[in-house]
Amino acid sequence: MKLSVRDLDQHYGSAQALRRVSFEIAPGECLAVLGRNGAGKSTLLKCLAGVLPVTGGAVAFDGVDMTRAPSHRRSRAGFAYVPQGREIFAELTVRENLVAAARPHGPATDEAFDEVFGLFPVLREMAGRRGGALSGGQQQQLALARALVTKPRVLALDEPTEGVQPSIVQLIETVLTGLKGRLSILLVEQYLDFATAVADRFVVLSRGRLVDQGERAEMSRERLSKFMSV
Repeated sequence: MKLSVRDLDQHYGSAQALRRVSFEIAPGECLAVLGRNGAGKSTLLKCLAGVLPVTGGAVAFDGVDMTRAPSHRRSRAGFAYVPQGREIFAELTVRENLVAAARPHGPATDEAFDEVFGLFPVLREMAGRRGGALSGGQQQQLALARALVTKPRVLALDEPTEGVQPSIVQLIETVLTGLKGRLSILLVEQYLDFATAVADRFVVLSRGRLVDQGERAEMSRERLSKFMSV
């Protein structure tokens, strides 16, 4: 699915969080959104997911205007969002978390979960365990699996490596690399090594504005890191 963002504005009261942000993601591409804390990265993902309203500009999925569409309509159109902090259902089991995500999109059967269990084997082993009893890395795997069982065409991830151990970071990198080409990925990430390993292209935000963008081959580490240092 092609995701198009045009002149996107967003305000928190009198404060403007996003200022005329424009970019596109081609089908099967991974686009990383970089920037310092407070640059507007998480706000951008929330606007695209329909969690926050925009105050100007347009969002389109394959040319269909989604600017004012509710989040459930965007989900059914193929947009899946993994927020920062995971936001799994702590009192539900792993399987119940997956069922809750999958049911609006089709049969919530064991067969429907085979692919995500293949990507994240620990979730099969812990299918009956409450989400709140999982480690941080296991919860992140569950959050990703919940998004993937909706069979998305665009997967938006907000800081997927935050607070997880290096082996899980490597697993997530392997999974995302394998998904590229099958779906589009929009990645907000502070860990530059991870972002450069996965992304095909970068956009950089600073104080709500898009200040740089380019293909991986042309965006040097020095060029990227100057927008991420404090």
